[in-house]
Amino acid sequence: MATRVLVVDDHAGFRSFAQRLLSAAGFVVVGEVGNGADAVAASERLRPDAVLLDVQLPDLDGFEVARGSLSSQTRPTLSSLPPGASATSGSRDWTARACGDLWPSPTSPDRL
Repeated sequence: MATRVLVVDDHAGFRSFAQRLLSAAGFVVVGEVGNGADAVAASERLRPDAVLLDVQLPDLDGFEVARGSLSSQTRPTLSSLPPGASATSGSRDWTARACGDLWPSPTSPDRL
């Protein structure tokens, strides 16, 4: 059974690219949303196996979204940092516990 993924990013072009890339790699994209509030709602509704989660969203940051999603069975596994951004060691530690991984963006398709 293929891994079901929710894509969360405020840039429609990235969501489209991520969907094509993930689908080509054998993942099933069950949804895509552009802000944090919709991400939490979609995670509850769709119950994906993984969430590709942008850290910088217009309403909530990705860390807040991950905290909101942790109340359900869904556990985000990937967080994406924009080019040139840096996360503090504390946010990296929190991400490792809550999300499982923190990837710089852009990241290579091989990393999937």
